Amino acid sequence: MRTGGDYRIIGALLACAATPALAQTHSGVPPPAAATSYLPDDFARFAPRTALDMVRQLPGFTIRTGDSERRGLGQATENVVVDGRRIASKSDDPETVLARIAAASVTRIDIVDGATLDIPGLAGPVANIITSAGAVTGSFAWNPQFRARRTKPRLLDGEVSIGGASGPLAYSLSFRNESNRKGNAGIETVTDALGVVTDRRPEVLFVYEEVPKLAGALRYDLPDGAVANLSASYERGWKKLTEDSTRVDLVRHFLERERNIVWEVGGDYDFALAGGRLKLIGLHRSHANPLRSPVVLSYHDGRPDSGERYVRDTDRKESILRGEYGWAALGGDWQVAAEGALNTLDNTSELANLAPSGEFVPALLHGADARVEEKRGEVMLSHGRPLAANLRLQASLGGEYSRIHQQGAGGLTRSFYRPKGSLSLAWKPGTRTDVSLKVSREVGQLDFFSFLASVDLSGGSVNAANPDLRPPQSWKGEVQLGHHLGPWGSVTARLFGALISDIVDQVPIGATGEAPGNLDSASEYGIKVDATLAFDPLGWNGAKLTVNALFQTNSVDDPLTGLPRRISDTDSREVTAELRWDIPGSRWAAGASYESWVDAPTFRLDQYSRSLDQPGIFGLFVENKNVMGLTMRASVANVGDVRERFYRTVWAARRGGPVAFHEDRNRYYGPVFTLGISGRI
Repeated sequence: MRTGGDYRIIGALLACAATPALAQTHSGVPPPAAATSYLPDDFARFAPRTALDMVRQLPGFTIRTGDSERRGLGQATENVVVDGRRIASKSDDPETVLARIAAASVTRIDIVDGATLDIPGLAGPVANIITSAGAVTGSFAWNPQFRARRTKPRLLDGEVSIGGASGPLAYSLSFRNESNRKGNAGIETVTDALGVVTDRRPEVLFVYEEVPKLAGALRYDLPDGAVANLSASYERGWKKLTEDSTRVDLVRHFLERERNIVWEVGGDYDFALAGGRLKLIGLHRSHANPLRSPVVLSYHDGRPDSGERYVRDTDRKESILRGEYGWAALGGDWQVAAEGALNTLDNTSELANLAPSGEFVPALLHGADARVEEKRGEVMLSHGRPLAANLRLQASLGGEYSRIHQQGAGGLTRSFYRPKGSLSLAWKPGTRTDVSLKVSREVGQLDFFSFLASVDLSGGSVNAANPDLRPPQSWKGEVQLGHHLGPWGSVTARLFGALISDIVDQVPIGATGEAPGNLDSASEYGIKVDATLAFDPLGWNGAKLTVNALFQTNSVDDPLTGLPRRISDTDSREVTAELRWDIPGSRWAAGASYESWVDAPTFRLDQYSRSLDQPGIFGLFVENKNVMGLTMRASVANVGDVRERFYRTVWAARRGGPVAFHEDRNRYYGPVFTLGISGRI
């Protein structure tokens, strides 16, 4: 039970709400010479309610969301900053933060190259949201959704946020609920090694999920130029998944119940010191994740039910202290940063078998109960300077020390020293063209669950415990080109590649077991394109096409065969496109959308699986931007009734030996209808 702690967190957030918070008054700061600036009038035809609505309409720009599981706070990774400052949170991504900022508070948006900002780690186009706070402003959105087949309607998805300022004190407060009602149904065909059909299984899946989250932030500008920020958030979500599969001799009932209780408190204090500025940052994040997952087999011939139950209780915590001191000297900007972090995972799990009496009897699951702890420290020195009027350099160099200690499950203590750093160049060869280059050495974050034994009853797989895991390291490089096409729009292309050592993938454990472990090396490369094409020059005023496409490939040597293969469960292709027509002289807009994705196969040592959604999902929408002051948008997705396909081959022992069976799953879910209602407070 965590009731007392939950109430204390809620009370702290309500205290934040009672005080005026987060917005910064930088409207008088002129844009940098190399920036492309967008004013509120540039977005007027879209009737935006929040800063997120505005950023989504920026030509040739896509928000890059940071990873909440990334290694500490480290250097910035998102391509969105607010008033020139990075978003230093692990529970809030850029979209969440922008959704709290009312469009009325946005003075302008500057698109700049990240290397030109005094924020180490950034490269390529970055959106800097310039705000000015005053009277209380806010927005709300409600997004009910209805599916054509089987699934109950989604009625509780939405958010509300307010923000404003009173003198030097500014605030924001938001409540958001991410709600999901999903489901599909269809036939799974099972064949043997020779391709003979052995079973045709009607299957039905339902997923119900609610994720309410309360977040608040305060900012105080002191008379001496110092700035203090405080933020907090509390999320308490639950998820229920059921799947029924009717088979030749039985019905398989699978149930998974999961809860997520996440809270985070963070703050920073930025002040002048000895000719420079010192910023002190603190953050604590807690994530409790209990899970219950029984599977029951009910036989047609009346035999007693059989089955299994997997129960897991997990608590993850992360505490971070970081200091950044920046100063100007020798014709450039300098920063030295030091960070210390403590990450812990406490996990208990139980596997039980269903006895003929109807009771679950505990079974042996070695290596599932343990505590994993990592203490980590890093120091980085960064420097940025102009090399020419249109060329700027940003470089950083440093390293980290980490100590990983595991109690239980074959406990082990190990220490690592890892160099880190990056080099970025931002070049503007013309008024419409931006080029950036970045090379970096990075250290990845381990998923502490990978150390422990675990069971996936849905897929029928087991991971053994493996305490001998090392953080992956990589050399990464990217070249990004952005070009403004004048009245035709804008296009940005990013070429990237990585050489990875100690990558985490499935490795053999003993004669028959397997678990996440380290492979020697892997490589990855691809291209990301974001383009906006306006049709006004062709006479179709108000119409534009936005395309976002990712194509990438990778390679790793399979631990069984020694032959190259794809890295498990990584993206191969993602394509989204939207054609939008804001009808001139009216409050109406309409359009169509398309999205498609292809993942690399998932490899285990005894099976191979892959999901597909070909040929992709088509949608249509119509929007009225002033229905009694509200924006209303009606949309339908999956108008072509694309089905979810899943393929799996399972071997009797290891891949390459005798095949046990093949599965071919073909499920439908039908069109999805969503009504979006949003407005200002």
